[in-house]
Amino acid sequence: MKIAQLISGICLLLAQNLYSQAPVPAEKHQVSIRKSKEAIRLDGALDEAAWQSAQVAKDFFQNFPFDTSAANLKSEIRLTFDQNFLYVGAVLYQNQADYITTSLKRDFQSGTSDVFAVNIDPFSDKLNGFHFAVSPFNVQREGLIDNGGNLTTDWDNKWYSEIQNHTDHWVVEIAIPFKTLRYRQVSGQNAWRINFVRFGLKQNEASTWSPVPRAFLPVNLAFTGSLVWEDAPPQPGANVSVIPYIIGRTEKDFEFKIPTENKLNIGGDAKIAITPSLNLDLTLNPDFSQVDVDRQITNLSRFELFFPERRQFFLENEDLFGRCGFPDSRPFFSRRVGLANGSIRKVTTEGDTVSVTRNLNVPIKAGMRLSGKLDKNWRIGLLNMQTGRVSALKQGPANYTVGVLQRKVFERSAISAVFVNKENFRVDDQEKIQHNPGAYNRVAGLEYNLFSKDNKWEGEFYYHRSFSGQQSNADAQSAAAFLGHSTRKWSVLSGMQYIGQDFRADVGFIPRPGNFSMFNITKMNIFPRKESWAKKVNVTGFNVENTLTYNAPGYQLTDRSHQLAYFMEFPGNSALELKAGQEYTYLYFPFDPTNSGGEVLPAGTDYTYHTASVSYVSDFRKPFSYEVNVGTGQYFNGNIFRINGELVYRWQPYGVFAMTYAYNDIHLPSPFNSASFWLIGPRAELSFSRSLFFSTFLQYNTQVNNVNINSRLQWRFRPVSDVFLVYTDNYFTDQFFQGPQVKNRALVLKVTYWLNL
Repeated sequence: MKIAQLISGICLLLAQNLYSQAPVPAEKHQVSIRKSKEAIRLDGALDEAAWQSAQVAKDFFQNFPFDTSAANLKSEIRLTFDQNFLYVGAVLYQNQADYITTSLKRDFQSGTSDVFAVNIDPFSDKLNGFHFAVSPFNVQREGLIDNGGNLTTDWDNKWYSEIQNHTDHWVVEIAIPFKTLRYRQVSGQNAWRINFVRFGLKQNEASTWSPVPRAFLPVNLAFTGSLVWEDAPPQPGANVSVIPYIIGRTEKDFEFKIPTENKLNIGGDAKIAITPSLNLDLTLNPDFSQVDVDRQITNLSRFELFFPERRQFFLENEDLFGRCGFPDSRPFFSRRVGLANGSIRKVTTEGDTVSVTRNLNVPIKAGMRLSGKLDKNWRIGLLNMQTGRVSALKQGPANYTVGVLQRKVFERSAISAVFVNKENFRVDDQEKIQHNPGAYNRVAGLEYNLFSKDNKWEGEFYYHRSFSGQQSNADAQSAAAFLGHSTRKWSVLSGMQYIGQDFRADVGFIPRPGNFSMFNITKMNIFPRKESWAKKVNVTGFNVENTLTYNAPGYQLTDRSHQLAYFMEFPGNSALELKAGQEYTYLYFPFDPTNSGGEVLPAGTDYTYHTASVSYVSDFRKPFSYEVNVGTGQYFNGNIFRINGELVYRWQPYGVFAMTYAYNDIHLPSPFNSASFWLIGPRAELSFSRSLFFSTFLQYNTQVNNVNINSRLQWRFRPVSDVFLVYTDNYFTDQFFQGPQVKNRALVLKVTYWLNL
């Protein structure tokens, strides 16, 4: 408890006097918008009268590679609207021969394509907003901005764009339905925050209309300009969407000779606008078969690995639900819902009963998510999911609830209250489902997220406490403090965290309870002053990272890490890094450093080892690019050599062919295991048009003796409506090249349709 009190005291001290930094006055960059008196035809021509009379936003500023000069690529932006749409028209000067894009697939990654983007903050809170982007090939990307500068592209909604390409410029015309946006109309003058962004990859330039310092990403809402409505936007109307689906699935397990299983299922989602800024999402019998498979990694850790959520229902508004706490102390981790691992009993084609260990999809019967803004200062998030029983695992149903209430304070900071609850049910001898009153787990807590006006200061402070039935709650608490300061030259991040030995979050991610840790990251950027040198090197500098971890409550040092790195970044985002480090580990439990089932190192032993590595990322603007990381050094009581990276060939504009690779060679003295692990992942991502996509991904992993093949064909036949055909295969690696032996195989056909009511 003393540690938690210490952190709470530090939180109060650090929260004071952090708001003296003056923001960039947004009113210096102001653009007005008027209602069009005639219909706007979306054709990329900008020839209506409303475009000719609209105010022009121009004179962009560089964000990268420098933030002290005007943009080289010229841009002219205009806005207008009617009763149904907000229109953005842009004339973007760039030679057509210079276009760079990865593929024609929507929701492309940032930094992989030339792009024009608009960031909109209707509530002017500088924390939450909408992102709409389009490439010269009219490939769209939409996303949500949270915490002032974090962009997630998992949000899917309807909007429209048309492009006209010319020899020395391209013109984009965007129509965003007001139903897609969340905002309030106020009496008197309406004003939103807005910024426009350009990326020109061949020119090695990122630029914005309202200047954004290079230390921050262009998406950052702290530096938006002002959008002034000369005519008020329309009153938001009713907005209800229904997205039903139908799915057919066939699968067969060859390893255990289990008969083919065929399934047909239906379900769907609904999106209901309770208010213009508060949305209710409902799901009934959801299915996530079309979701990308996890990217495998070689597991050399003593603790549980983190794999990101990929199911869209859980990804929307993730900042409200999934980012409470620190990365290794999340009270809610959505992958705990609907996923499980265990041994199930199956009858083979020969009539034998066998036990099969599998990752299983726990049936989600229904769920709801209420999220959005109550007003300019209050946000709310409420999530409830009900899962069904899994008879094969003798696992009863469960109910999951997450509630978050957030209040904006000061200019861009927020205080949040979070509550997470899991209620378990059991199945009695008569196969009846009953509530299990003692089998619950709850976590409640308070958080403070700090962002200064100019975004130079950021921080997070929290206190969480868990309550569990049939378990000690004596030290069931977690607390942490983090503070960071970033400028163009320096970045200093420091934090501390305490996780009690009884702290438990069944719906969260707590890989290591019972510890107290501290960390510091200091980065120094050195920008070349000579013009000849600046053309070759964007920035160089040093990075120092230090981490200390103690067990709790004994407070004996268990892990120590010191890392020193020197880096250089070149045009085209190519980069070189040299790193050296020292690690210390004290084992509180036996551990096999290869995770291959060999002889374990005994508990109570400690190890100090030194490592060195070099990494290089090539210029991704070229059709062929690559990344390589090589490291070597001591590893527990032995040695290790590692090499990993990626090879990428861009077939513009149709897609990419790529291959990730990782090799770990571990040598330990006898009688401990030495091992060599390969993880190779070739993949192809192809776009036949802006509505037809194909991807295939193979993962060859010798550590788990598995080769996974996942192929997906997607046809977007209407906006946000798709047909998916997904094929999955698994083989043994030790027989893959001599004579492939299949483990299991599945084929899925799914159709979804977005219907506006």
